Amino acid sequence: MGISSLGVGSGILTQDLLDKLRKADESGQLTPVKLSIANEKDKQSALEVLDANMKNFTDSINELKSGTLYDERSATVSGSKSVAITASANSDIQDFTMSVNTLATKQIEESGAFDLSVAGNDSIGATDGTFKLEVGSQSVNIDYSAGTTLDQMKKLIQEQANSLVDATVLQISPTESRLVLSSKATGASQDIKISDVSGTLDTKLTSDSSFKADGTGNAPVQTALDSSFDFNGQTITRSSNTVDDLITGYSIELLKADAVDASSGVKESSAVSVAQNRDNIISRVDSFVEKYNAAITELGKLTKSSSGSDKGIFSNESIVKGLKSSIENIIGSVGGGAGTLYDYGFDVDKDGVMSIDKTIFNKKLDENPANVEAFFSGGTFTKPDSTTVELTGAFTDMGTEIESYTKYNAMLDQLNDSITTQISSFEDREKSVTDRLDSKYAILKKKYASYDALINKFNASSSIFTQLANQRSSN
Repeated sequence: MGISSLGVGSGILTQDLLDKLRKADESGQLTPVKLSIANEKDKQSALEVLDANMKNFTDSINELKSGTLYDERSATVSGSKSVAITASANSDIQDFTMSVNTLATKQIEESGAFDLSVAGNDSIGATDGTFKLEVGSQSVNIDYSAGTTLDQMKKLIQEQANSLVDATVLQISPTESRLVLSSKATGASQDIKISDVSGTLDTKLTSDSSFKADGTGNAPVQTALDSSFDFNGQTITRSSNTVDDLITGYSIELLKADAVDASSGVKESSAVSVAQNRDNIISRVDSFVEKYNAAITELGKLTKSSSGSDKGIFSNESIVKGLKSSIENIIGSVGGGAGTLYDYGFDVDKDGVMSIDKTIFNKKLDENPANVEAFFSGGTFTKPDSTTVELTGAFTDMGTEIESYTKYNAMLDQLNDSITTQISSFEDREKSVTDRLDSKYAILKKKYASYDALINKFNASSSIFTQLANQRSSN
């Protein structure tokens, strides 16, 4: 507030007096409006927290009502652990044994030795030409030039046949090098051959090497083999150590060959169990219980009816109280007539805190996992008398009930819109009251200034008369 001369003349009608009068007016007219705005904004903030809790709760419901959750599989391997298994969703649930006889291997072959003690001896041909590289049923023709070195040949193979073989030049000693080729793939069909199509390809790459098609060359460094394994006692072969065509949805990795126990003479094996991924289901159940408790605790605080300072900000709000009641009734109401969540180990204590008895829940999964899936997410539920009933699913029903409050433009959104409208209305009222008081006290200030000037004149006149009277009395 700026410096004012109001009251200088009279000492009565001062700015301080106007400020006190305005403060009294604001207390009666403006403060209640401001408190109402603050209260509505507190409601808005509380609703944001509630929305976050309800989103988490809804997400946990959606996870349990999703049928794909119950299709997930886990595979455990015991025994020799010579295999690793991955089972995709909805694949067969079963137990079996596997014993690995041999692992699939790559074909590795090498050329004859190139003598490096004489310059130029590492040349693969004296004239331009073409050689054919065959790996199993696949082949590629590669051109070379007169004087192409062994190392340059390796690079030509790397550039033009990289999908078939790995090529390297192995220096055996300071004076001896060999070309080594390793098939990219495994399996008995990966034999490697090099033959001269045209030109003068060095015989160390043909007749003096294991690359020779007629078998007169050196023995391979490693002969390509198929994998062999016993599945439930039946011997099966494949060209790879990754087997994904044995059982639909299974990917089997052969890790090592099983040995024969020296004392018993029995060959080692792996015991494999493919089952429903129960850990994942229980994890989602735990999450649901956690999110339920968080939501119901927050709703309890917001709707608390105590008359003290801890009274809930929505204690008189029917929508929020209705949401709390709906959630509290869920555990005993959903189920479609095929039971309730209590039957599956869920419980709520006297304080409203939910818990899950996993012994009961696991027993239900052991007895009939299909019934658990049908009860939770919908499907055909088989009753104890062998009759069946089609269920929409307890968590599907639960989601529908909760979404009537939480989905877009549902009851919580409408409540938030109502609060926003109230805030806007109160802010308009605040501005109106402020403008009215500003106008009122601007007028009063002018009046007080006018009155103060008159009082000042009267005081001045009175002073003159007093001086004259005093003078006359003195004379």
